[in-house]
Amino acid sequence: MKELPITASLKEITAYKKKLNWGDVPAIYHMAASSISDMDGILTHGFDSAYKQLFEKSNWNYAFLEATANNHGNVKVTQKPKIALRHCYDEQNYELHCYPIVKGERLYTPLSKNALCPFVQWSPENMQMLFRISSLISFIVFTFKSGDPADLALIKYSHKRVQELIAQLSQSFEIVDVVGYSIADFCKELYRGKPNFTIADLLDIPDLNTE
Repeated sequence: MKELPITASLKEITAYKKKLNWGDVPAIYHMAASSISDMDGILTHGFDSAYKQLFEKSNWNYAFLEATANNHGNVKVTQKPKIALRHCYDEQNYELHCYPIVKGERLYTPLSKNALCPFVQWSPENMQMLFRISSLISFIVFTFKSGDPADLALIKYSHKRVQELIAQLSQSFEIVDVVGYSIADFCKELYRGKPNFTIADLLDIPDLNTE
């Protein structure tokens, strides 16, 4: 059967999966693909997401970023807001977390109207996790043990889309650091542990509050 091109869309990968499995798509594939589809439309879906809210300039600290506005009300900042990113994993899911940089350090706690914070309001509870790919880790383990080329293509697609979303962030923000394994690196580390690989050593320790 003809292989998928590197540029295959999510729809094409799922169609390929159906061909390989005579129309049957396992539930574990469907869960991962559905979550990746949600990530695909993160900037175009009608509902709000933390990733989308990050671009809302009404919450940017204009004074700190030395912002100016033209006659049409469009705001331009002299300094991009500084943030750090972290790839996070648990036994089931992948998440991308974001931290504002305040006085050279990552911000872990809520902060309101601080002159040195790039955002007017920062609430880690609903702003830190930019997006989640549910069931991705269990799907990666499934793929390594008994997956087919379509499963592998879905993992590669998820990595590509996350990297594209990070690249999009870099256009509006100064990303000072990206911590943790990318999805591709996570898979490489698992592969090195074959045949008796374990994800335990790759999972995240919860962030420590630093004030």
